[in-house]
This record gives sequence, structure tokens and C-alpha cells, in this order.
Amino acid sequence: MKNTETYPHHAWAQTPPLGWNSFICYGSSVTERQFKENVDAFADKLASTGWEYCVLDFCWSHPDPGPVANPNQEAGYTPHLASDEFGRLLPAVERFPSAANGAGLKPLADYTHSKGLKFGLHIMRGIPRQAVEAKTPVKGTNATAADIAQVGSKCTWLNHMYGVDMEQEAAQAYYDSLFELYAEWGVDYIKADDILTDYPGPYHAAEIEAIHKAIAKCGRPMVLSLSPGPAPVNQAQHLGAHANMWRMSADFWDRWRKLYEMFYLCNAWTDLGGPGYWPDADMLPMGRIALCGPEGEPRDSLFTTEEQRTMMTLWSIFRSPLMLGGDVPTLDETTLSLLTNEEVLAANKYGENPYQLYRHQTLVAWISDDSKSSDKFLALFNLADKTDTVPVTLEQIGLGPKVALRDLWKKEDLGATEQTIRKELSAHDCAFYRVSAR
Repeated sequence: MKNTETYPHHAWAQTPPLGWNSFICYGSSVTERQFKENVDAFADKLASTGWEYCVLDFCWSHPDPGPVANPNQEAGYTPHLASDEFGRLLPAVERFPSAANGAGLKPLADYTHSKGLKFGLHIMRGIPRQAVEAKTPVKGTNATAADIAQVGSKCTWLNHMYGVDMEQEAAQAYYDSLFELYAEWGVDYIKADDILTDYPGPYHAAEIEAIHKAIAKCGRPMVLSLSPGPAPVNQAQHLGAHANMWRMSADFWDRWRKLYEMFYLCNAWTDLGGPGYWPDADMLPMGRIALCGPEGEPRDSLFTTEEQRTMMTLWSIFRSPLMLGGDVPTLDETTLSLLTNEEVLAANKYGENPYQLYRHQTLVAWISDDSKSSDKFLALFNLADKTDTVPVTLEQIGLGPKVALRDLWKKEDLGATEQTIRKELSAHDCAFYRVSAR
């Protein structure tokens, strides 16, 4: 499965990271209270099955961004964001009161760590426009923000930042100063946004490398996640050399068409990830979502139970990182059971060499090797809008003339067979097995 060399940062994510991100629930407006409530519930409900990251998503420096920070401000307007004397963004105390008196996000990270969890933080590529306008100094240099800004490089959906011109001498020092601060706060995971792709814009290789170098220099391991997708497949080597995970798609929401399309993306990224570097199918819109934006009204996920099971199965056998987007305190028992099935999570953690065994129109099968045994994981999917039967021959599985099946979702042994495996599945549903030679 490996297609890159082994790099030191790979050690920080030997298996796909599992966590929760605030974006799908709270958009740009999450507060300290809401974040802590989710941390508490996460520790109680998810941590025992291997979930560990709690990630604060975007606009945490904005005192009042609304559900989604509006990129369509009048020309020339730049919102005022909390920052220090070096132009580095700080949490807005209006929303994060524990950040007062220069504490930054350390109290929130400490709270997350006190629950036995890891703290993640969203950042935007580049340097704040307000720092460029004010010509704030770049820490440790004689340069200012205006000297290193690439003002023609702008995010198309958020008007807070300019890109950094990495050909300028002080550019790396700026990124180093950011990660020096994040290390002081106790950050364990970085989601770097507006850096992977901005269709039809560029792949920001130089700034990806700058962030990678800054993490290596700061002295604290931080998993690096890159957004938004779709990531360019032809940059797989570069991605694996500099990041731990990267988005394969644009924002993923609770629509069947998006899940249907994800099967093609997973197939396209086959063999381009491995221990420490993971193609990412994006957050899981499960449970109660859009409580404060950013897409639609507050609602329970529009995915049916069958579709949620299909999503969890595909993400698990493909070995995507798992990042829950729903409100953790209000998770219902059915959703929680999908997220905490240890046998399904084992396929995500220990499966090796996953690939699409076949696809025939709307019938799909995936398979992977269990690195802890000689068993295989087998997933069958019916992507049709009606009931259909998905077959797999024992020759395709490759474990011999007789195998035993265990249903991972039901946690039931199904006995041995020498026959072709045929599973009738309802629309948009799946089956997930552990297959053993007999």
C-alpha cells in the first residue's frame, strides 16, 4: 500500500485518526461552552473505542462571525480578528472567555487533555489581512507582514487572509512563529484550510511545505490535515511526504449523491495512502447537525440508517480518517452504535491493502487484509435505489475452497461455506464481514 518513503511525521498517525470536528454542527460560531460540552460527551461516549481528537474549526478569532462568516463583504472590508503584536491570530474572548489575559487556547487544550483526549485546531493558509494593513512585525525578523504577503493569493470563500510569498526571507519565520504559539497552547492536530486546492486555483505546495517544516521545528507532534478537497491525485507523493491526511472531496454533506460519488474517489485513491498518510473522505454528517449552520436548518442527518451504515463501512474498509460532525451530547443510540462498533473500527485500524474487488453498475465489493491475522475484511454494497443481491466468489476472496464468515455489524458468526457468497441488500445498504479460511 505504501507509495512514499517513511517520514518522521508518519509516526504521529500510524492508524487513521478518529475524532470530532465542530464545523458541521456549529459552522464558524462555536463557543467555548459548546466545545466543552462536546468534549465531555466525547470522553463519555466515544473515547473507550479509540476516538481521541476534538477539533475546533474555523473563525475562532472572530468575535461574532455568525453561523457562517460571510465572504461577500463590501470591497475592501476586513473584519477585525483577535491577534497579538506579531499579527498571529488569537481566540476571541467574547466566545472563548478562558483565553483572556494572554492565555490563548491553552486552557481549552488543557481541558481537552484532562479528559484523556487530544486537541485539534483549524487554521487558514496565509497571514491575516489586518496584519498586512498594519504592517505588524514578523516575530524574530526585521520584516513586516506586508513584506511577506502575497496579496493576489486570496481565499475565495473567506476574506480574512492573504497567502504568504515563500520566496521572501522572513516567510518561513512567520509560519515558525505560528507553530511556536500552537505548541505553547498544546495543540495536537492542525487542520490547514484553503491550502490543498481552490478549484480552479493552485495546489499550494510551498505553503504546505512551510507548515510541515514549522511543525517539525516546534518540538510538538501535530497531525497535519489538509483541506479543502478534491486533492489532486498526481500530488500523492508530495502529500504523503508533508502531511498526515488530505481531503479527497469538497465538503461532504448528508446527501446520497455525495456518498455515491465517494465510491469513485476511494477507488481513485487506492494504494496512495498508508501508515501515517491517509486520503480523507471528510467528516461524517451523523446525528444532529447544522445547529448553527453552515448548510440548511438544524436537523437530524438526512442519511437513512442504511446509508449511514454504508458510509461507515466504506470509510472503514478504505481506511479513511473518521471525523464525526454531529452534536455529540445528543447522539441517539442507533448512531452511537454505528460509531462504536469495535469490530468495524478494527477494519479501519488494522486493514491493509484495501481495494475495490469489483464494481458492476450499482453492485460493489471491497476487500482488505487483516494485518493482525490471515483473515480478510469484505464489504458488499448495493448502491441501487431498490433491493438487489451482491455476489462474491470464494476464488475472488482468495482464502481457499472453504471460508467462515462473521457479520461485523451484527457481531455474529455465520458459519462456514464453500459456496459463492450472495447477500440480498435493501437500497443503499451494505454488509461487512470478517472472512477466515477453514
